Amino acid sequence: MTGATTQDAYPQPLRRVKYYDCKTDKTFNFFTNNFAIPAQTVADLYRSRWQVELFFKWIKQHLRIKTFFGTAENAVKSQIWIAISVYVLIAIIKKRLLIKTDLYTMLQILSLTLFEKMPLNQLLTDRSYNDEDCAMRNQLSLFDNLTGQ
Repeated sequence: MTGATTQDAYPQPLRRVKYYDCKTDKTFNFFTNNFAIPAQTVADLYRSRWQVELFFKWIKQHLRIKTFFGTAENAVKSQIWIAISVYVLIAIIKKRLLIKTDLYTMLQILSLTLFEKMPLNQLLTDRSYNDEDCAMRNQLSLFDNLTGQ
């Protein structure tokens, strides 16, 4: 590597690996401080790292994880697995109930109607129901037991 402050920023020698990907017709340059492994291994490791980055991007976009509640490995893994489980359950519901709505919209609806007492197929479809008092029957009340009713 060359540059005015390169040696100050990273004083150890680096190895440049140039890799041509025939599938994408692109050339990549990778820098590593590992001189012992073959160039193909360096390229494969960077490709794997990119797949991990794409996985986390997918998680942020689809699983609605904005922040992690813990920093320990187990906490992060648990939160990811819970989010994936919810996503898969919603996908199963979508398929079984033959719902046309996309998964993201379904997750939005479910997060907003968490305490609604309503069948999922009614909640997640565009069908209109004419029963006016249906909404009142499905509405949960917090204070019925307080007044002795």
